[in-house]
Amino acid sequence: MYFTKHLIDTALQEDIGSGDITTENLVDENIAGSGVIVAKEPLVIAGLDIARAVFRRLDSDIEFTSGYGDGDSIKTGDTVLAMRGRLRPLLMGERTALNFLQHLSGIATTVRNYVKQIQHRDVRLVDTRKTTPCWRVLEKYAVRVGGACNHRMGLYDGVLIKDNHIAACGGIAKAIRTVRGKISHLVKIEVEVVDISGAEEAVAAGADVIMLDNMDTDQTRQAVKVINGRAIVEVSGGVTRNNLTALADTGVDVISVGALTHSAGSVDLSMRISQEY
Repeated sequence: MYFTKHLIDTALQEDIGSGDITTENLVDENIAGSGVIVAKEPLVIAGLDIARAVFRRLDSDIEFTSGYGDGDSIKTGDTVLAMRGRLRPLLMGERTALNFLQHLSGIATTVRNYVKQIQHRDVRLVDTRKTTPCWRVLEKYAVRVGGACNHRMGLYDGVLIKDNHIAACGGIAKAIRTVRGKISHLVKIEVEVVDISGAEEAVAAGADVIMLDNMDTDQTRQAVKVINGRAIVEVSGGVTRNNLTALADTGVDVISVGALTHSAGSVDLSMRISQEY
């Protein structure tokens, strides 16, 4: 995919610049060896193909072996990825590969913990557009690896009428009516509401999906009753591990959580290099 290739090239250029003055002055370009990436904590791995692509961008002859695939649970001390080839590209690509792998695995690990908490409930966990600029495709991929689903990818693939749209347009019903007349009949319309009256207006106007924004558990339960199956109900805003289960038990269909991407920390992985081939 173009975005991924471009991101890898940009990341390598950012790190290597005009050249790795340490590696190029210490390591002969023809010396071969091996490397292993090791987990230093329990995690869900994501981004193995990206890590391989980083090294292959520097040397297409590097060989890889791994007993794991994206989505697997990894224990402390496990070798996630092993590689053989010239030592220069292994050393030069180490940090960039680890940055991708640690960040994406951090998201997948965070998501897996959320998913486990509500795994026996009939509700879908999704992400948001609160992603790192230029990393969205990869971060949303990591969300899927962790076991959750994606909300819209961008402004181009789904209608979501938010509070500022409503303010600019002059009301919920008018906004729904206006956009309905301009888009394909195949596209669903989602509307963000902040109170019960907004939910009533949205469902009466024919919204396909109603997002309950920053409503507490009692308000959410009441809104679900008002909507009464006439639209998909999504809850968003202020969702944490502390209230996730309670919100899932209100009868909503979808829970969107920005923290799956914007607050997920990187996991701890390290790479060890050896002259043994």
